[in-house]
Amino acid sequence: MVSPDQAGPQVDLPFRRGVGIMLLNHDNRVFVARRIDMPSEAWQMPQGGIDEGESPAEAALRELREEVGTDKAQILAESPIWRSYDLPAELVGRIWGGKYRGQTQKWFAMRFTGTDADINIETEEPEFLAWKWAAMAEVPRLIVPFKRRLYEELVAEFAPLTMR
Repeated sequence: MVSPDQAGPQVDLPFRRGVGIMLLNHDNRVFVARRIDMPSEAWQMPQGGIDEGESPAEAALRELREEVGTDKAQILAESPIWRSYDLPAELVGRIWGGKYRGQTQKWFAMRFTGTDADINIETEEPEFLAWKWAAMAEVPRLIVPFKRRLYEELVAEFAPLTMR
């Protein structure tokens, strides 16, 4: 998290509203993918913005189709809170047209009901270059550092779903 004294003008910017998806397969492993536009080895779970007039749940299902190429999933849980993260100062002016300081997201845990063959990241506007199923405990270590705390909170919140 960037402190206000390090953030400069970004603290005056709003957060972009979005959704995130922790997609769990039948072995309770989590779908993660590497972004096309990131030079690092950082992986992430699917996420994206909420369109005008769209509910968070509708946005999550749309983002799953757009980013993962499938709609074969059922919502298991919706986080009761919105989770926010700040972008690092060097990214604020480059992402989302410089209009946002970061994102505030409603997260969903979903059960993947298809097979690996149903996943197709080569979508109309691809965002990922590779994907894999990861152990839930490993997921926070795979993400860019500025989102790590948020991912740790998600693992803690959604881990009980894997014990049912």
